[in-house]
Amino acid sequence: MAALHIAVMGAGAVGCYYGALLARAGHSVTLIARPVHVQAIEQQQGLWLESAAFTGRVPVRAATDASAVKRVQFVLFCTKSTDTESAGKDMAAHLAPGAVVWSLQNGVDNAQRLAQVLGQPVVPVVVYVAAAMAAPGHVRHLGRGELLVGPHPSHAPLLAALAHAGVAVQESNDVRQALWAKLVLNCVYNPLSAVTDLSYGPLLASAGVEQVVRDIVQECLSVACASGITLPADTLDKVLQLAASMPQQKSSTAQDLARGKLSEIDHLNGFIVQEGTRLGISTPVNRLLHTLVRVRESYPFQAPA
Repeated sequence: MAALHIAVMGAGAVGCYYGALLARAGHSVTLIARPVHVQAIEQQQGLWLESAAFTGRVPVRAATDASAVKRVQFVLFCTKSTDTESAGKDMAAHLAPGAVVWSLQNGVDNAQRLAQVLGQPVVPVVVYVAAAMAAPGHVRHLGRGELLVGPHPSHAPLLAALAHAGVAVQESNDVRQALWAKLVLNCVYNPLSAVTDLSYGPLLASAGVEQVVRDIVQECLSVACASGITLPADTLDKVLQLAASMPQQKSSTAQDLARGKLSEIDHLNGFIVQEGTRLGISTPVNRLLHTLVRVRESYPFQAPA
């Protein structure tokens, strides 16, 4: 297979994981990340990948500036939803003609928002992976890793490269429904894990939590239906089953708060609240969780003295 030139814009846990797999498969990968990660990658001459299948150093390029997307064929856009427009504007002037951009982000509207900034189509991607940055330049894979990708006439080489790298990747014409289904999962586990500082297994096993989960899901389903999205009948079952498949995982929102960073909660539960208000649907449980996470952003837990 011919080596592809790929940039990962916003290389946090998700971007580093897929970038590392592609680099290990022989492709030229540039991670565009925060200075602390870039410095660590340069010092240790590669990204440290920790997974069940492989643990070790993966040689990759690293940069802090969006101009590093020059001349690449494919961009995996992995920034937080809050940074979509700003990162897109930074990247727009440097994209090569014909470069294909994938949005590997939480939320349901990032591909459209990014496409408006770039002035070109963006492929929406649903990401099913548990990963975390264990330290600067060190990504830890905790489970799963599948990708569901929207159609594009020119991205067959990237699909093949990911499959060859061991990623279960599937192209679909119905990514919008899958993005909404992922949004429901995120509206449950992201805020609950963040406000309790618990991983999914202990969280769901706690008294009363399952009923709260049911309430969150019902509000999300009501908003989805009013938005013209029909989610599968087993949506609640899949939400409840996730804790068993990722019992040790803490949500990305919990990880953000632990690092003192702003979360994506406005684009998760906040999005449901916003859409519910627009459609005349009450979403009190999502509103409460959205509010609690925003409070935690301002007043983080303090470690005991």
